Amino acid sequence: MLRCYSVYGGYIVNDDASTPEQSSAEQGAESGQLEHNVKSRSTWLRLFFMIVVAFLYGISRVVIGAVVLVQFFWVLFTGNTNAHLENFGQSLATYTYQIIRYLTFVSEERPFPFDADWPAGPPVD
Repeated sequence: MLRCYSVYGGYIVNDDASTPEQSSAEQGAESGQLEHNVKSRSTWLRLFFMIVVAFLYGISRVVIGAVVLVQFFWVLFTGNTNAHLENFGQSLATYTYQIIRYLTFVSEERPFPFDADWPAGPPVD
């Protein structure tokens, strides 16, 4: 069986020489796996946590914007950065890094306030 797939405007040809019987068996196994995945409680629980974590990501973006503005005006008026804001900015950056890793399935550890503590410094993998 010859299958063509479009990839970014080009085509990749997959010359799959499987028989219809093998194809049916493979489809049956795939549909069984799909059914298992759809009925899996952990999959739906992961979706729930992904929605909550995505909401927290939106809040963290607003907080980062506030830190940026406050730090800018601090530097404008004093000529120096605020060490507390630097540390908080670093922990926010690490927190958003942890969020992105969780949302993109790179990590199974849910970020603060679920599985991980609030980050204290640069990310550690």
